[in-house]
Amino acid sequence: MSRPLRTAAVLLLVGAVLAVLGAGSAQAAGYRYWSFWEGDGGKNWTYATQGPSLVRPDDGAVQGFRFSVSADSQDSAQPRRAPAFGAVCADTPAEDGLKRVALVIDPGTAADAPVGEKPPALRTACAQVAPDASTAEALAAVAKPLRYDSSAMLCAISGYPRSGCGEQVDGGSGATRTGDPATASATGDDASSSGGSDGGGPSVGVLTGVGAVLVLGVAAVFQARRRR
Repeated sequence: MSRPLRTAAVLLLVGAVLAVLGAGSAQAAGYRYWSFWEGDGGKNWTYATQGPSLVRPDDGAVQGFRFSVSADSQDSAQPRRAPAFGAVCADTPAEDGLKRVALVIDPGTAADAPVGEKPPALRTACAQVAPDASTAEALAAVAKPLRYDSSAMLCAISGYPRSGCGEQVDGGSGATRTGDPATASATGDDASSSGGSDGGGPSVGVLTGVGAVLVLGVAAVFQARRRR
């Protein structure tokens, strides 16, 4: 292959890779919402597979809520603290006919906050409720006012945020896109379990696209050599 042809092939390949990466970045978007987690009483959180209105935790359970921007349950940020039940409910003595549920309420970071709002501090609370109470009822006992939308998605805890509910946010810009319903909901009825993370990375689709471009580029180089 001549040097000009080889240079052109390399430039074409690099340009295609950058185009795929740029498209993946431009399409990256998330949803701003409260996610619901279940703790093991130690260091681990599991993304809840049911919404807080459906889960009826046992006495001694640890439940968590985290406000953040994420694409789905697979990259959702988990609560930044995972205390043991005893650490949260130590000052709440057990009572007959009631159960205690430890709650972690993490409003997230300033980067996840809606424009013009500042997230309150992370806090824990021990809810003492009836034995058959749901997590939503336990949350209502210690963190009013709560706000839900018409589909029972949890929109606000203790009044935060003041407005909005699962709205889509453009990736990297923090701008809210109106009219796009969230596909990931804190009700969690169709969510899959995940350990969650605060970080992110290229999506599978982007990586697949890059791989396809590389394969095509290599094929083009070999084809050019065969024509010599």
